Amino acid sequence: MSAQAEVLQQAFTLGFTYTRTTGPVVGRFLTALRDRKIVGIKGSDGKVIVPPMEYDPVTAEELSEFVDLPDTGVVKTWAWVKHPRGKHHLDKPFAWAQIQIDGSDIPMIHMVDAGDESKMSTGMKVKVRWADETKGFITDIACFEPA
Repeated sequence: MSAQAEVLQQAFTLGFTYTRTTGPVVGRFLTALRDRKIVGIKGSDGKVIVPPMEYDPVTAEELSEFVDLPDTGVVKTWAWVKHPRGKHHLDKPFAWAQIQIDGSDIPMIHMVDAGDESKMSTGMKVKVRWADETKGFITDIACFEPA
């Protein structure tokens, strides 16, 4: 006859007792999006970065020089999504693209609704399509569309 070991159990609820804020850099970017504007930040090498970063990629120093930018840009490269999935924000074919906002030096990734793959091209001009209701999230940019 074998003795079975007693299993000790204790109810436990995992929780996080702190609140995280977006901080002064990302917070300003998200607030600008809520207001239907785009801001970048200037690095030590003079390059404008969108979305803005808190620390310089060259020197690792804090960044603070914001730059107001237009809601237009250029597609640098792209990949077509023929069959969007349930988690995608567009329910029709679209492109994931690296978009360099006019006045910036570093492209950002977002969706382009061109309607059809044949209308997508590297170097094409695009413009932000703002969400109907903006809340201070990256999804305030619903997508980009041909300008």
